[in-house]
Amino acid sequence: AEAGENAQGSDSQEATIAELQAKADENHNQYMRARAEIDNLRKRHQRELEQAHKYAIDKFVSELIPIKDSLEMGLQAATDEQQDAAKIIEGTELTNKMFDQVFNRFSIEVVNPLGEKFDPEKHEAMSMQMSPEHPANTVMHVVQKGYLLNGRVVRPAMVVVSKGGDDGSQSQSIDTKA
Repeated sequence: AEAGENAQGSDSQEATIAELQAKADENHNQYMRARAEIDNLRKRHQRELEQAHKYAIDKFVSELIPIKDSLEMGLQAATDEQQDAAKIIEGTELTNKMFDQVFNRFSIEVVNPLGEKFDPEKHEAMSMQMSPEHPANTVMHVVQKGYLLNGRVVRPAMVVVSKGGDDGSQSQSIDTKA
């Protein structure tokens, strides 16, 4: 009777081992498929990211091309001796207006801080001058306009800042970026 029980127990153990082996194989196959899927997703994401970087400014470039064409036509007109200066000025104004429209579409903001309080986050002080007409740390002159892209400084405005008062007693230092 004992031999029969051992044979049955042995068959039962072998069946359990076979069942566990089948589950282990199935889990391994699922793991390998999941790993392959993750690798494929990573590769696809990498390709999409490369494409996004490569063509990110495609729309911007297509908006700039007509402006370049307009500048070239203006330059050609300026070299024509019979061209009226008023027409060249008009063409230049239209080209500038085209630039403004493109800037607006792409959230590019012009920083022209004349008369505003000096802001070291958006302005770069070229010099300070005494000026009784202006409060201290006020932008008196804009040497070069600045630009923001979606609120981030691309180029700070270069400015001349008032020290205030003409005797130096109201002189204040400019806060600069650390």
